[in-house]
Amino acid sequence: MTFPTAIEQEPRQVFPPTLREVMLRPRWLALLAFSLIVAGVLAWLGQWQLSRAVDTAPSEPGQTEIVRPLADVAQPGEYLAEPLVGQRVEVSGRWVAPDFLVVSSRYNDGVEGYWVTGQLRLDDTPTPTSLAVAVGWTRDAASAESAAAALRAEALAEPDAVVTVTGRLISDEGPGRAPQGAADPQTMTRMSPAVLLGRWHDTDGVSVYRSYVASQTAIGPVEAIDSPAPEERSRVNWLNIFYAAEWAIFAGFALYLWYRLARDAWEKEVEDLEDAEAEALAAGSAESRD
Repeated sequence: MTFPTAIEQEPRQVFPPTLREVMLRPRWLALLAFSLIVAGVLAWLGQWQLSRAVDTAPSEPGQTEIVRPLADVAQPGEYLAEPLVGQRVEVSGRWVAPDFLVVSSRYNDGVEGYWVTGQLRLDDTPTPTSLAVAVGWTRDAASAESAAAALRAEALAEPDAVVTVTGRLISDEGPGRAPQGAADPQTMTRMSPAVLLGRWHDTDGVSVYRSYVASQTAIGPVEAIDSPAPEERSRVNWLNIFYAAEWAIFAGFALYLWYRLARDAWEKEVEDLEDAEAEALAAGSAESRD
């Protein structure tokens, strides 16, 4: 009968790996490379967002108050760039007689009223082009409808009369629903050239500006529209800075996620080794008692 030697009786000691050793394994190095790529893309997006947060070439103060030809500021079908919103422009053309329409929910000095609007067919354009113009304001709907009718009659009497309009160029407000209970389901509450286009006449093959002009002087039996100069914009866009910070956080999280996964794998491996060692010691103790 043979007995185990002292060396054989002692279980072989296994040293657990360090966190660094686990991280240097091919699997985790490959995952680290992928995480760095993801973090790099997110960092680039943050830098791109940050570059758009500061206006390095802001418009000079008062630029919107210089009257410019409409064609130098915007083109038909194009969205109006933010720095140009409220720019004073000048344009000439002829009114399309049937298309003087009323838009409600318009305010002058805090007083709610109505706008009378018209379709101005521009002069000196290579293709037929129209522009929506808000010609004036009234306090009540009856006065607005009366003014629109008078302008239609005047345009019918002088269809070739050329008018020059000076006013502020403003972005499309988008479509809006008629108020509940409105007598006319086609009541307009937003100034939208896209909506007006659906009600205008003689528009086949006509290009239309997405923005509209609010006339600085009253045209017809209406009051002038209150249209003050736009406030000077800040050179810093804080929303873009916030987005840039978000991208930076996402990039950091991609690297942290790799570290957390590697650490979890290391901790699990250490626990498994400790459990195995404890089981081996328990088994050895049981055999020695037998």
